[in-house]
Amino acid sequence: MIEDYFRSFNIFKEEEIRGFVPLFEVRKLSKNDFFANEGEKCNEVAFIKSGIFRSYYSTSEGNDITYCFRFPNDMLASYSSFITGNPSLETLQAISPAELLVIGKETIEKLSDNSYHWTMFLKIIAEQNYIELEKRIFQLQKETAIQRYTALVENQPEFIQQIPLQYLASYLNITQRHLSRIRKEITF
Repeated sequence: MIEDYFRSFNIFKEEEIRGFVPLFEVRKLSKNDFFANEGEKCNEVAFIKSGIFRSYYSTSEGNDITYCFRFPNDMLASYSSFITGNPSLETLQAISPAELLVIGKETIEKLSDNSYHWTMFLKIIAEQNYIELEKRIFQLQKETAIQRYTALVENQPEFIQQIPLQYLASYLNITQRHLSRIRKEITF
């Protein structure tokens, strides 16, 4: 799986992929375990082999706001903390049992220092994160809750039923009651 992920960028040679994939360590998390915590530094990145994660932050009133989900074949990190070295503004939590392939920041820095391909890869990842963030902002400002829910169902149909309703409602910026009405209206 991870080899196909790196191949999909059309940057790395096969021998490069075979050389750095063993640098990732397997980590298993149970449901509700954390990969990164708000207020702590994130010094590693993971490739999700299995499982679903939510990214959330806490408001000053103590409410959790889910703003992102990550699924198998995605990369996982508190990205701003990872690149700045500052404490994370978000928490990354497994909402199902998960298996990750994890690599540390020091290892990634060594790889990028010694390989132009890794520098290109990191540039593409940064661009993808920017585009994803921009898309999320536009989605919240321009689309209705029904449109946001439909997009999530269309993009991740096999996982949508595994996400607890309170997290889905928070992600969609609606109440659980409103989400229930939307789910009754929409049939796929």
